[in-house]
Amino acid sequence: MKKLILFAVLSLFLIKGHATDQFVFFQKETGYFTLINQCTPCRIVTDSNEDEGIRMAVENLKEDFFRVSGNRPVVSSSAGNDSVCVYVGSMESPIIRQLIKDKKISEKELAGKNEKYIISLLEHPQKGIARALVIAGSDKRGTIYGIYELSRQMGVSPWYWWADVPTVHRENVYIRPGSYSDGEPKVKYRGIFLNDEAPALSGWAHEKFGGFNSKFYEKVFELVLRLKGNFMWPAMWGNAFYDDDAENGPLANKMGIIMGTSHHEPMALNQQDWKRRGSGRWDYQTNSKTLQEFWTFGMERARNWEKVVTVGMRGDGDAPMGGEEGKDHEYTPNEKKNIALLKRIVNDQRQIIRKVTGKSVDKTPQVWALYKEVQNYYDKGMKVPDDITLLLCDDNWGNIRKLPDLTEKPRKGGYGMYYHFDYVGAPRNSKWINISPIPRVWEQMHLAYEYGIRQLWIVNVGDLKPMEYPITFFLDMAWNPDRFQANNLQEHTESFCREQFGTTYAKEAARILSLYPKYNRRVTPEILNYQTYSFNYGEWEKVVNEYNALARDADNLLQEMPGNYRNAYEQLVNFPVQACANLYNMYYAQAMNHRLAKENNPEANIWADRVASCFKRDSLLMQYYNKQISDGKWNHMMDQVHIGYTSWNNPPKQVMPEVVRISPEKFPHTFAEKDGYVSMEAEHYTRAANGKETQWIIIPDFGKTLSGVTTTPVTVYPENCYLEYDIDFTKSNNINVTLLLAPTLNFNHNKGLSYGISMDGENEQIINFNGHYRGELGEWQANPIIKSETQHKVTAGKHTLRIRPLNPGIVFEKILIDCGGLKDSYLGAPETLNYTNMQASKK
Repeated sequence: MKKLILFAVLSLFLIKGHATDQFVFFQKETGYFTLINQCTPCRIVTDSNEDEGIRMAVENLKEDFFRVSGNRPVVSSSAGNDSVCVYVGSMESPIIRQLIKDKKISEKELAGKNEKYIISLLEHPQKGIARALVIAGSDKRGTIYGIYELSRQMGVSPWYWWADVPTVHRENVYIRPGSYSDGEPKVKYRGIFLNDEAPALSGWAHEKFGGFNSKFYEKVFELVLRLKGNFMWPAMWGNAFYDDDAENGPLANKMGIIMGTSHHEPMALNQQDWKRRGSGRWDYQTNSKTLQEFWTFGMERARNWEKVVTVGMRGDGDAPMGGEEGKDHEYTPNEKKNIALLKRIVNDQRQIIRKVTGKSVDKTPQVWALYKEVQNYYDKGMKVPDDITLLLCDDNWGNIRKLPDLTEKPRKGGYGMYYHFDYVGAPRNSKWINISPIPRVWEQMHLAYEYGIRQLWIVNVGDLKPMEYPITFFLDMAWNPDRFQANNLQEHTESFCREQFGTTYAKEAARILSLYPKYNRRVTPEILNYQTYSFNYGEWEKVVNEYNALARDADNLLQEMPGNYRNAYEQLVNFPVQACANLYNMYYAQAMNHRLAKENNPEANIWADRVASCFKRDSLLMQYYNKQISDGKWNHMMDQVHIGYTSWNNPPKQVMPEVVRISPEKFPHTFAEKDGYVSMEAEHYTRAANGKETQWIIIPDFGKTLSGVTTTPVTVYPENCYLEYDIDFTKSNNINVTLLLAPTLNFNHNKGLSYGISMDGENEQIINFNGHYRGELGEWQANPIIKSETQHKVTAGKHTLRIRPLNPGIVFEKILIDCGGLKDSYLGAPETLNYTNMQASKK
């Protein structure tokens, strides 16, 4: 027990000690620095020759001050006449160099560090400056991360644009004295891969920005930097990052994003680059000269930009070498032949890199992805030079395939991990919604980190939305995996929800945000069908009830939230819960439909209607996300097909699940004793006889259960009208028949309303069921039903119960027969229809 307590305490210490401590506050204490005073922000001072990426981040900081206070600060290269200011710069900045020279900042805290920032409150940092908040970085990205840390602590979420998270207005903002830092990142390259991006992300990007251009990527790059990432693989389905917009490459380099290309796209080129400008086959054996020229072009185009170069080669379209595009699961490669060819390819690619850069080849970061069959080549002995990062992979479903041998000599290039939140491929696509619970992500990436995978972490995030939270966790963990332990993961989720929705709603939002991907990971939405769960042990009911309860909780929290949080909450929490709960309801309804249809139970039709209703609701939910959340800002983001899969790939459009319908109108209703009772809805008579002037009508949704049955016109006394119900009894018995009637009062001058009841047309009993009513408050009002009981004797076998109304205005709702086993219930026992002669038809 002591060990467990010590471990828990240590875990909490790790979270607090390695993340940046809170230095921004909204209530003033003694010694605090006033950053925003009555909605007026401090001046920001940064060198006019500062790196352009840092200056872009400063401009974003300027807008963040506006989001917080309603006013923008002055940004200049000097403090002017102000006695307080905010200094921003990297170690290369003259401002920061002077502060180091004056020993206001310790050089050893930054020199030689990677992507580190320090945020310090200085007293009299320069002549004429009483106090200054300094954001200093060891390099470009360190400075940028410091800038965005200030924004985050002021209340500007990294997801302010991508999830419409509101910023709380503050008139005054203060800085606590001290020096703050988050240290250096534990993983060198930390990024996301936009993939499988059609039709959702592509449709949205074309509508919003005109395509995957620099306007689009500026938003993506800013998000990655605010999340302290530094690396990206760009969208590549029909897209070519450097080719689609000539500004894409320079923008990434300017902002501080290190670009790569996916596991099967070597030499800073996308597959679409080859489709647009390549000639001949994508085959190094037969077309090596053309491919060398193509790869040289790629390296020359990206020569001056920060990048990690993918080396190696797979077949065209992410297939094995020698295989056919899209059919890698059907192909067994010639491993010996391909290993020899791959060694030659990597060697030739490195010669191109050396020639184009004019530097030793190991000065250019490179990565070789051991994806699918390529891992087999490595396992069979293929090796690459030590400076190349070996990118290990999961199985596309979040399960790591291979880890380094702990006894092996460390590699200069280290190891990376290519992980998936999204995947297109067998057994089914997973493109629509988040299926990655954080405990599973942590467990696998913790495994990776502890086995020395610390050079590069890249995660396939599909369309980016709706993977907001797992992206946040992945990049937070990549910065410092030591911060996270099994017992503090929920604390991170609550912290995330606090940043998006505020303290009041954080705990409950975090609970919901944690549970829905857990439910989705049981079986992914695209694989889920009506046969997934069993009716054994009440399993189907359990899982659908769990999701429905979560959906109710999510909607309840939505109703509690202030209006300005609702767009963000819908995107991050409520919508995915409602959409997935609806999917579960649809497949449960289909399961019930098929189950009851096998019994020839007409209630199968009710469940068939529910399937259709849920299918329609799914389309309405998708339309709601696309057209109404944030006034249609995210149109197309929910265009992914997720219903109707019959193979690994998605169908072209949603297909409603198959249902079975019963045709009960061809066969009269009959009933059977079950567990010592018979229960019949009045509407489900076997026969009905109308009178000369009166006829039976059904009033749908009347009363406490299904409906009511009465005669019309209500001003005419029914003659020769009756209802009959055929019933199979299991044994001879004295039975008690209870009619459940509407609580109609004795409106006929207190004479009362009467009916006749008989078994097999014999010994009819005449019952006045409300003649004794005198207006007292009683059972009929509290329980809106009148119970009227009669006793009969039956033998085993088939009998016919006849009910004959003697007055107008009588409404029959339900009939219960106690054969010795009827139990008390408020609504009456479920129906005991005899389905033997019913027939079914598939729709």
